[in-house]
Amino acid sequence: MISEKIQGSFVALITPFNHDGSIDFEGFRTLVQFQEENGTSAILFMGSTGETSLLTPEERRAIVSETMKFHTGSMPFFYGCSGTSTEAAIENVRHAAGEGADGAILAEPSYICPSEEDSIQYFLDIADSSSIPIGIYNNPPRVKTDLSAKAVLKLAEHPNIVVNKESTSRVAQISQLCAARTDFSLMCCDSPNLGLVVPLMALGGDGTANMSGNVIPREMAVISKPWENFEDATNCRETWLRMLPMLHFTYSAINPVAVKSLMRALGLPAGGFRRPLTGLDEASLQVGLDIARDLGLMESYGFNTAIAACMELRNARNDYLSAEADHPLGSRLAALAMTRLALLLAPVAPHLAEEVWSQLGREGLAAEQPWPRWDAAALKVET
Repeated sequence: MISEKIQGSFVALITPFNHDGSIDFEGFRTLVQFQEENGTSAILFMGSTGETSLLTPEERRAIVSETMKFHTGSMPFFYGCSGTSTEAAIENVRHAAGEGADGAILAEPSYICPSEEDSIQYFLDIADSSSIPIGIYNNPPRVKTDLSAKAVLKLAEHPNIVVNKESTSRVAQISQLCAARTDFSLMCCDSPNLGLVVPLMALGGDGTANMSGNVIPREMAVISKPWENFEDATNCRETWLRMLPMLHFTYSAINPVAVKSLMRALGLPAGGFRRPLTGLDEASLQVGLDIARDLGLMESYGFNTAIAACMELRNARNDYLSAEADHPLGSRLAALAMTRLALLLAPVAPHLAEEVWSQLGREGLAAEQPWPRWDAAALKVET
């Protein structure tokens, strides 16, 4: 149970998957440690960044149970507990509480589009029934219900509601909430398109509930630190401006497609996506990798694209061998997939891409398109 007001960088983690599509719990362990070591104040599991709506109820419960084993006490662990109804959300919160969670984050059920009055009652009913603190997520782009400042302030009066995350684009609403000087944490989405971060922090906000911290946790911790002096303000401004290219990249596709695709390419445990989501195309991913290199993230975080490329090569090889054993046509389809992999790897690890291409060529399965030659020096790639 949390005892202090949450401030700083509240990172919404991705959900890492194994190659077979199952949840990668060891990957979760690595991601938690990565956040713990880089200044993150709190973690949210199973937010929209975690592909929550694509998880089964059993997987959602397992994520709570397994990730709580990684809880060291240095960061509060919150869990996304939104449900298809008030009763379902209450049950999700009850399970999280039973496993020792520090809190739960809630948004209204998707597709329901309740009135503001119904939304207020939804949050109050859950807060009344919960033994752990809850946070509300005012997220009109996802649930099509938009809480006014008056509604948020009414919810702030409940002692069990401790966090509000704003994902509107209304700076005026941010001003009203900050002027009310409530006891709960005022946070906002880190999207540069919404443009809430700097106004919120300048007006006395408590931090950001962000997803870009999956790849730039240190920088998001600086941006999200409440302003106590001129140095805090300067650090926030300078870091925000320097990180703008990465922030725009992480929001260049529907969350979490861009950030998770980049994490996988950088060697962080991420895995694939639950369908119908798919990863970024090669050209779009290369934009993110170029930004990461230009910002010096490879050196400052020790990201290793070669390790990521080796993992992709291993997975492709396993797919190829499995398909070959099942059916000759499957072998051909796997070869086409490996061809695409070679093109993907080329900007990141040209030597590994050449190896994939050579293997296909030896077996007479290479695609008909010519193999592109890459200038590693021009791409600033270590081979």
